[in-house]
Amino acid sequence: MDIQRISQYKKTFDDITHEVKSDDGEEQIEIWFARELQSILGYARWENFLVAIGRAIDSCKSQNINVDNHFREVTKMVTLGSGAKREITDYMLTRYACYLIAQNGDPKKEEIAFAQGYFALQTRRAELIAEHIQHLSCIEVRDRLRASEKQLSQNIYERGVDDKGFGRIRSKGDTALFGGFTTEDMKLRLGIKSSRPLADFLPTLTIAAKNLATEMTNYNVENKDLYGESPITQEHIQNNQSVRQMLGQRGIQPENIPPAEDIKKIERRVASNEKKIEKSTHKLPKNIQE
Repeated sequence: MDIQRISQYKKTFDDITHEVKSDDGEEQIEIWFARELQSILGYARWENFLVAIGRAIDSCKSQNINVDNHFREVTKMVTLGSGAKREITDYMLTRYACYLIAQNGDPKKEEIAFAQGYFALQTRRAELIAEHIQHLSCIEVRDRLRASEKQLSQNIYERGVDDKGFGRIRSKGDTALFGGFTTEDMKLRLGIKSSRPLADFLPTLTIAAKNLATEMTNYNVENKDLYGESPITQEHIQNNQSVRQMLGQRGIQPENIPPAEDIKKIERRVASNEKKIEKSTHKLPKNIQE
């Protein structure tokens, strides 16, 4: 998502921000209404959005946070096409409530991914929101590789390969992907401690390449009914070679791409921001004074 797209989303979200006075009348508190948030998060039906709100409320309760401080059911009068009026249900939401709703959406949808960054930070600067969204993307890509490698480990364990064998298979795959450089070679090349996983410092493109090769191995291990370390190793090597060849056709050599920031640092930074959301969010006033 480029900065121009992020700026467009930011304006859309800014436009539905409302302010109400705190109970003492000293502060202006930002709030959002669920009916307005629904459409810009891509939910066509109110009933479907209520499911996301319900999950967010459950998440709030699970953290022992007072739901009433962040979610308040309200009623509104709307004019129908016929000119008649009827009462509808809505929710008044704090920033933290909106963040929880976004967390329960599909991050593959641009508007959801943006909302997760927008509500996670107090800042209105598009550049900082973009940085947070990029961090979330890096974590998601790394998590996908963890999941596919865990699945491979389980698959091959059932097919006569132990943990040490899995390590050897994964290492041979790295050697194929990185043009002859072993996992340890790549750690030396990128200045990574031998005790740390190589993937924690790889850019998202390389992690995605490793994930694709691993998913291909998972698929073929099952569909070809491979058994034992040798045939599974050969399968994983071939899949990594195929991915490397594809990258090479686009002028990309994964061994020459500079390292990325330590994913553990990114995870800690994101976790720190998220811990601050509820504490820094003003609670809904008992008496709304718009």
